Amino acid sequence: MQHINERQLETDVGYRFNYLTEFMGLGAADIVAIHGAAPLLAPLVPVLVDAVYVKLFNYDATKRHFVPRQTGYEGEVPTSLESLTLDHELIKFRKGHLARYLVALVTRAYDGKMIEYLDMVGKMHTPLAGSAELSVPLVQMNALMGFVSDALINTIFSLELDHDTTVQTVRAFNKLLWVQNDLITRHYQGLPQSKSAA
Repeated sequence: MQHINERQLETDVGYRFNYLTEFMGLGAADIVAIHGAAPLLAPLVPVLVDAVYVKLFNYDATKRHFVPRQTGYEGEVPTSLESLTLDHELIKFRKGHLARYLVALVTRAYDGKMIEYLDMVGKMHTPLAGSAELSVPLVQMNALMGFVSDALINTIFSLELDHDTTVQTVRAFNKLLWVQNDLITRHYQGLPQSKSAA
C-alpha cells in the first residue's frame, strides 16, 4: 500500500497530477494514443470549437460569461447578452483559446509546463486568475467538460480507426479529461458561491 501525502495533493499540482494519472492508469501508452490522434483530430478542431460555442450560446447561464471583457482581449466588448453574437470579435478571440487548448492536448509533451497549463485552465475561470469579474460557476464548468468529452469521443468514433486503436484512444482521452476536470474543480474549493444572474 502506497502512502499518499494528502496535504501535498492540495499544494503541489505536479504531485497531484502524478497521483491522479497513476490512480486512473493514464500512462505512456495513453499519451502515445493521444498524440497519435493529432493528425486526424487537428483538421476537426474548428468544427468541434464551433459546436462548443453553439452549445454555450443556448443558455443564458453560460453565455453571460462572455459579456465582460476577457483577459487579453483588447477589442470592443458587447453591450448586452442579446447583442453578443457568435461572430463577435470577442467570441472569435475565445474560440482561438479553445482551439489552442484542444491542439495542446494532442501535441504537447505531458511535462511540468503542461501540468501547469492544465491547472491554469481551471484557475482562469475563477477570480483567482485573469479577470476578477470572471467567475464561472462549477456547475457550468462541469457541464462544459461533459459536453467536450462527449463531442471528442464522438469525433474519435467517426475517424474509422481500427477497433483496438479506437478503444485505446477513447480510454486515453477519457482518463485525461477526468484529470483535467479535477484540475478545474480544485480551484473552486473554499471559494464563495459564484454570483449568479437570477
